[in-house]
Amino acid sequence: MNTTNKSEITTGIGTISVDIKKTGSGKTPVAFLHGIYFDHHLWDRHSAEINDRTVVSVDMPLHGASRKITKSEWSVNDCATMLIEILDALQIPRVIAIGHSWGSMTILRAAHLHPERFESIGLCNMSFKAATKKQRAGFRLQHAMLGLRNFYMDQSAKTLFGNGSLKEDPSLTDQLKRPMSILSNRQIRQIDKAVMIDPEDSTSLIETLKVEAVALRGEEDFVPTPPRIETIIVKGGHVSPLEQPAEVSNFISRLIDGRSFS
Repeated sequence: MNTTNKSEITTGIGTISVDIKKTGSGKTPVAFLHGIYFDHHLWDRHSAEINDRTVVSVDMPLHGASRKITKSEWSVNDCATMLIEILDALQIPRVIAIGHSWGSMTILRAAHLHPERFESIGLCNMSFKAATKKQRAGFRLQHAMLGLRNFYMDQSAKTLFGNGSLKEDPSLTDQLKRPMSILSNRQIRQIDKAVMIDPEDSTSLIETLKVEAVALRGEEDFVPTPPRIETIIVKGGHVSPLEQPAEVSNFISRLIDGRSFS
């Protein structure tokens, strides 16, 4: 019988909220980490489809119920340490980790530092290039529009989702606005700085990774295909778990079962 509960875990960044769906199975647990502006509900459909092993769904710092953040200046590297602290607190020695965007960036760094803690990793829509000067200037311009919150969220949706996805399902914008609306303007600036502006190029981490990894990205995604990792291309933009849920479900199932992607 499966039971779901919420746990508040103390980490170096602050108190992180984690939803845990427990089973009596001895199979390797699965951990889901979401991307920027979303929360653990991004993975609800995919978590519900896994019934033969424990599933851990994390609310990333300042997102969802993870509001008690005590470290004023944190980075993606700190998030990688946070993930290991969560696994330690839950007494999970080894995990299959699946991330979207920021979640993937976090998993990549954690797996690089602690490969023994990961059976395999699934990296959806992962950014790995450092921000260019043009991109940094673009964020400054975007942040100047934060006073017009609804307009800002609409523009964010247009950036994150593929054009075809929004035409087929306009409600995708609402699925972004719900979790994003709890963030203050200051928090959005802080999150963008930590996750999108400051991270160094992580190509070398990909090239030296010692953990089995598979990637997935949308054909309209603004992030490139990572090197040396088999990558599945699906329709849509940067939020594949919502734009192509069936494709992502298949991706997750094959990753968990260890089936070939070729």
